[in-house]
Amino acid sequence: MHAMQYELTLPADYDMGVIRDRVARVGRLLDDWEGLGLKAYLMRERGVRGSPVNQYAPFYLWNTVEGMNSFLWGGGFQRLGDDFGRPSVRQWTGLAYEEGGGGSRARFAVRHRRPIPDGGLLADVVAEAVSEAERLAKEDGALLAAGAVDTSRWELVHFSLWEHDTPKADGDVFEVLHLSAPGRERLPRGRQW
Repeated sequence: MHAMQYELTLPADYDMGVIRDRVARVGRLLDDWEGLGLKAYLMRERGVRGSPVNQYAPFYLWNTVEGMNSFLWGGGFQRLGDDFGRPSVRQWTGLAYEEGGGGSRARFAVRHRRPIPDGGLLADVVAEAVSEAERLAKEDGALLAAGAVDTSRWELVHFSLWEHDTPKADGDVFEVLHLSAPGRERLPRGRQW
């Protein structure tokens, strides 16, 4: 599993209806993308649920590198760059993935990034990340939880989807505008090594 995200931080007075309309128009285009586990079309608005910014920030969990590369180099990503400029794309290697017991409609997502401190055993750090994904997935209303690591920055990310607006997770809260999940059932469960 590979995680990926890019963020488009928009002006404070930006009409976020433009983003809602865009996702309503193009969101379905990845509903059957080969190699994609899921794409959560995420948005947050300045002043809503503690957000300091207006932002469009889709989050992906990929089953295959080929699917991810096909999206990045084969045209799917090009439209976004043409419309907004090419954003930096963050990538993380999967550590854990767990399905939750919540319903089927993702309404909110939480992304929590934190640096891995120097010193200590990396095995302990990633074991803790796996445990956190398990904990999040067991919370009431959780649909799924994933943990991943960026070894170029030594950063952990936890990502979770929720059916309600009171997620029991720390981090940035996003509204889910659409969820494309053609390969969600094929995302490997549990620890990724």
